[in-house]
Amino acid sequence: MSATRPGNTYHHGDLRRALVDAAMLEVERGGIETLSLSAIAKALGVSQPAPYRHFADRDALLTEVVTEGFTMFAAALKAAPRRAKGREALSRMAQAYLRFGLDHPGLYKAMFASHLLPQARDGVALQATASASFGLLVAAIEAPDPESAQRMALGVWASLHGIVMLANQGMLQDRLAPIKLEQLVEDALPPGEHNQPSH
Repeated sequence: MSATRPGNTYHHGDLRRALVDAAMLEVERGGIETLSLSAIAKALGVSQPAPYRHFADRDALLTEVVTEGFTMFAAALKAAPRRAKGREALSRMAQAYLRFGLDHPGLYKAMFASHLLPQARDGVALQATASASFGLLVAAIEAPDPESAQRMALGVWASLHGIVMLANQGMLQDRLAPIKLEQLVEDALPPGEHNQPSH
């Protein structure tokens, strides 16, 4: 499996950007297990050592990909509520979480189910972007105090993560669980005035 479409070779411009784009595509297609710096270099038409001028190793490139993934994820969560407030805003954010996870299964798995985030050093961009996305969820929770909001947000996140991972593994098909994923997401949220999925 090549990192880019046949014939899509790199000739000039920003090699770092080209490497990240190619790696992103490979992660989306086959997960992090299939990603190879040498394969990406070959697909882009550059020498085998060329990627190492920009990334120390495979994990460094994957970390850049996952950092961008969290940036995309946070942008999707932030945009979802629009002018909604309270429970409605949280509902829209949760549905955006579901859509991101289903639309980007390989990237989502690299973000939330790989060694990259747990092993990231303190203060690096990956931790900052991941924390920002979780902060959006915490801010959308209506709770009497910050500690309660964090605890409730962790519960919501755990539930949403489980739904996305099970769905992406084909475990929530209609014949096994005849309920819409959007309704499962709603059921995972704290009770509120609005109990139907947002559209």
